Amino acid sequence: MPAGLTARDVVVRFGGLHALGPASLAVAAGQFVALVGPSGCGKSTLIRAFAGLQSLNQGAVYIDDQPVRQPSPRVQMMFQSANLMPWRTVRDNIALPLELAGVPRHEREARVAALLPMLGLEGFEEALPSELSGGMAQRTALGRVLVARPDVLLLDEPFGALDAMTRERVGFDLLDTLRDAPKTVIMVTHDIHEAVLLSDRVLVMSGRPGRIIEDVAVTLPRPRRLDMVYEPQFAEIARAIRAAIRF
Repeated sequence: MPAGLTARDVVVRFGGLHALGPASLAVAAGQFVALVGPSGCGKSTLIRAFAGLQSLNQGAVYIDDQPVRQPSPRVQMMFQSANLMPWRTVRDNIALPLELAGVPRHEREARVAALLPMLGLEGFEEALPSELSGGMAQRTALGRVLVARPDVLLLDEPFGALDAMTRERVGFDLLDTLRDAPKTVIMVTHDIHEAVLLSDRVLVMSGRPGRIIEDVAVTLPRPRRLDMVYEPQFAEIARAIRAAIRF
């Protein structure tokens, strides 16, 4: 089931560099939240804390009411690079988390097979990463985090390396999978249109040390459509986010 996320007065320093905080936020179970802000403001550092991959100098982060002190099977994180194993097929790359968890082969194959149509990868099960387009590689990476059936998805600019059209398509693929299997999502992005089109809320961070300075509700109805970017309501929300980033 989706899980609630909370950060309370989180501070992170790297040596003498005060990188983040104090930063506090709360994400309700099942919400899709986008995190935007200037480069170097600590966006990735903050979601790495939720993943149990970043130690804190101050404060705490929680999944539901449980403090995060190490990586959890309830959480999966996706990065900008697909990071696929070049010698493994699409099917085997997606199944990797299940294999590492000791899930029996027949169950791994069934869970991967159920995901392939939603990801637009049906018919490419035996393809190697070198045979995939950028969008297909990123869909494979998305399948790898979804197949573990996490409660929380942490997405660190997952579509940043893709061209604009492919980026839009993969973003909608993500929304399609979340409609069938809801999860709590925090996505780091520099693309304001992407943030508005995909999310329920957009949190704006200040320059370093990053703090949450604006919380913008995205009131567009779901399911989302690409042509919403031309609607006045979309433009108004995007304008409010852009104004907050300029602080």
